[in-house]
Amino acid sequence: MTTKLKITEIERITLDVPFTPRVHPWNELLVGQWRVVEIMRVVTDAGFVGYGETLPHYTWGRVSDEAVARVKGGNPADFMHDDSLGAGLQMALWDVVGKALGVPMHRLLGQPKVRDWCTIGWWNTKAPPEVLAAEAQDALAQGYMAHKFKARPWFDVYEQVAQISRVTPVNYRLDMDWNEMLRDVGNAAPVLTELDKNPRIAIYEEPIPRGDVEGYRRLRQHTTRPTAQHYSPEIMRNAAQREVTDGFVVGGGVSATMRAGLAAGEFNKPFWLQLVGVGLVTAFAAHLGAVLPWATWPAISCLNNYSDDCLAQPLEIKGGYVRVPDAPGLGVEIDEDAIRKYRVSKDNWWIDYPRKILSVVWEGGRVMHYTTMPQCWTDFRNGNQPLQEPGVRLHVWHDDGTPEFDELHRRAELAPVRDSRN
Repeated sequence: MTTKLKITEIERITLDVPFTPRVHPWNELLVGQWRVVEIMRVVTDAGFVGYGETLPHYTWGRVSDEAVARVKGGNPADFMHDDSLGAGLQMALWDVVGKALGVPMHRLLGQPKVRDWCTIGWWNTKAPPEVLAAEAQDALAQGYMAHKFKARPWFDVYEQVAQISRVTPVNYRLDMDWNEMLRDVGNAAPVLTELDKNPRIAIYEEPIPRGDVEGYRRLRQHTTRPTAQHYSPEIMRNAAQREVTDGFVVGGGVSATMRAGLAAGEFNKPFWLQLVGVGLVTAFAAHLGAVLPWATWPAISCLNNYSDDCLAQPLEIKGGYVRVPDAPGLGVEIDEDAIRKYRVSKDNWWIDYPRKILSVVWEGGRVMHYTTMPQCWTDFRNGNQPLQEPGVRLHVWHDDGTPEFDELHRRAELAPVRDSRN
């Protein structure tokens, strides 16, 4: 790379990339802003152009105006290890440096390449059993063999697993993430013990609060499947010294991800790479997975949620693995037509969705009404509702303009409403 290489231009491009039709109504309830994608375009005086990608409303690091100003005029190689720059900008720097040197990103990470194909997983937010089953069929058709989804006590997890199992081979693996929703061992152990009977079940992520060290020790005695927690130095110490967990969720900037991934490897602990976005992020994760020996659990980028990967050529996914790009930089090219198609005028784009009433219905006719998913989440996390009862389901009532909707919504905005018939 020439010593004169410097950044001459940085462009921020905001996109609204649609979800696929099936997942849209369920993503809308909590992760609806993931449609907003910020593309960073970094141009150098030598003519090399790098691209990066951020979900500004869900990211380990937003790109600030200060970060843009700090790197402009400098050599991109001087900044690419700086996680504080934020996701899209840091990614674009790795892309442009790789292009300038004529080497793929994984060659710049300081570790030998250990694989040409990385495991990758399909991802779904909380959704009804029939939706997850249809998603599993699409996953198989598109080359996936692992499926991670959000398990929640307002859906029947046993029926979710049963319906997926009817349409998938026995080696199709299921990873389930409760985000601590099962609260304690007393709730979690019976659920996991029952799910263990299905050979497709692979990993349980954070069924109980991650700080419950003794709870995880006890829970691991009740299940034959590995448990996972989000990586932190403290969790790593507990895993090594107190046998708390079997593996990790690892993500963040390049430097943090490499540190965590190598530390996990020192103790023979596998992990997911979890870096969420569209096509650029998925390629970025593949480069990291190519050099981290213990990145053996299926990486989660959530690429499958989008109707367009925004790449000129799609990544190759076969048999549950994504091929690591070997062209310079990220090894993929942005689809300029997609950029023009999905571009929006505002930098700080926010999508407003219509009002809804979320009604959790249990067997026997018990009902609780909420106006938002965070409100529902909080009520369950506080221990106010049953956890993982068979037959439970979520009904979404969209604003139909009726007085009945308006009155119930007004009441539920103040506090969750228990159906007056119960």
